[in-house]
Amino acid sequence: MAVAQPPTRDGFAPAVLEWFDRAGRHDLPWQRPATPYRVWISEVMLQQTQVTTVIAYFERFMARFPDVETLAAAGLDEVLRYWAGLGYYARARNLHRCAQRLVDEYAGVFPNDPAAVADLPGIGRSTAAAILSLSRGTPAAILDGNVKRVLARYFAVPGWPGRSAVARELWAYSEAVTPTQRTGDFNQAMMDLGATLCTRQPQCPRCPLQSGCQAFAEGNPGAYPGRRPKREKPLRTTTMIIIDGPEGILLERRPPTGIWAGLWSLPEATAPAEDWARAERGLEIELMDDTLPPLRHEFTHYSLTIQPVRARLLSDHGIEDADRLWYKPHTDNAPGLPAPVQRLIHQQELDHER
Repeated sequence: MAVAQPPTRDGFAPAVLEWFDRAGRHDLPWQRPATPYRVWISEVMLQQTQVTTVIAYFERFMARFPDVETLAAAGLDEVLRYWAGLGYYARARNLHRCAQRLVDEYAGVFPNDPAAVADLPGIGRSTAAAILSLSRGTPAAILDGNVKRVLARYFAVPGWPGRSAVARELWAYSEAVTPTQRTGDFNQAMMDLGATLCTRQPQCPRCPLQSGCQAFAEGNPGAYPGRRPKREKPLRTTTMIIIDGPEGILLERRPPTGIWAGLWSLPEATAPAEDWARAERGLEIELMDDTLPPLRHEFTHYSLTIQPVRARLLSDHGIEDADRLWYKPHTDNAPGLPAPVQRLIHQQELDHER
């Protein structure tokens, strides 16, 4: 195995910046203009989500929440509604909390200190550096998933980056190669490089770092970074009831913690559907003979199989509950709905139209 050389800015950063000027991405929506607020929203959206997916969500989100004050003043329900479909909803809840802290503690302006920004909800060290370097040119190194891949290959760093020792080594390399001038361009270039060339199937002939890349010299760039240790994901099941009444489909707000926290969802029955509806919700329902097929949804740590059950409302004993509503998909504004629930409701509507 090749031995990693001491990292240096001398050749690394100029090669990356030359490539960025020629082939990097310069016209992403959050780059026009690249304010701290816009960069922050984009960086959070881009966690676990591809650029091509994020663009439409970003533009819609910015049209409704153009600045931190608007976001802080909005209700969480509305923020979740504009986030619906992006997944990992803790990101949206943290955005809302962070906006409120920015308004309360910093008059709506991001502080200049990366450590202070990293202390805000849902941000952390790398995102803080990205926000300040991309918007203000602050000399701060980043280490997102794309950058980890580039550095792990260039310096042949073995092991899964999720392990703290591996992460520390990659942070050391990132800080060593990040220039103090044009830091924002460099950080954007590193993210672009990892997203477009140094991918899982690397395009080494086009890479500006090929001549110094130790993984390329070894002939196995795909071996870096190390993979997360495999674990068998547990399978969970649940029953969701699609109750169709004169006022629409019954939705319930999920608890403030756990999966889809704070979003609206179909009721989940913990007993035979008719008994559960009567005892727990004061509803008399009649199950319908036709059923929808089970729906499989993947989470990071487990798989969920949803068995939808269709029913019609016979009577409602009028239990007052702020955490339930009747939703008409064709006429009402959609609340924040998890993606699989959206699909089930859409399938229900398609069946109605047949």
